[in-house]
Amino acid sequence: MIATRFTHRLGLCSAAALLAGATLLAQTPGGSPGMPQQQPQQPTTQPTTPSQTPDAGPSSSVQSMADQSFVSEAMQGNLAEVQLAQLAQQKSQSQDVKQFALRLANDHTQMNQKWFGPEAKQLNVSEPKSPSKKDKKLMAKLEGLNGDEFDKEYIAAMVKDHQEDLKKFKQEADAAQDPTLKQIATQGSTVISQHLQLAEQVAKNHNIPVEGEISSR
Repeated sequence: MIATRFTHRLGLCSAAALLAGATLLAQTPGGSPGMPQQQPQQPTTQPTTPSQTPDAGPSSSVQSMADQSFVSEAMQGNLAEVQLAQLAQQKSQSQDVKQFALRLANDHTQMNQKWFGPEAKQLNVSEPKSPSKKDKKLMAKLEGLNGDEFDKEYIAAMVKDHQEDLKKFKQEADAAQDPTLKQIATQGSTVISQHLQLAEQVAKNHNIPVEGEISSR
């Protein structure tokens, strides 16, 4: 899965906002931690027009296809994050888990609407209508759980997914041929990094074991 657009000025404030969110999440389970509700902003880089695009060779053509694949997978991942977050609102009994899920739902909705939706049109990518088979399988598993059992599986999955997504976004930020997509991937890396740290904090609050913690960025 791939879990709001930031302007340069907002990017300078992200570290402070993250610290505040993580501190509030450190409350004991069942509390009412506040969550930063930052909204993604449109990338300032304008989409590349045909007249601005260098002559496409074999390597650029391959990267163009990679860009299109990234956009499609990111949008599909965002759909899954939103649906999983909605499930968490129903199944979890912990306030911090629900607040975390609400943050994900808001951010990933905005990422699709304000970032990837317009970019998909620019790159002629069809917007996916549903999550991947892998994510649907996870949803089916979580639908059968409630309370603490749900929290354990949901948070562990969110840590793992955001670790994987962070790697993909950073790789795309380095390799993207389209300048707007490069900025989206860069800003998206910041958002996903924040989500990952929040997920790790919730896991710590609930004594949920996770692999490969990345608590400092």
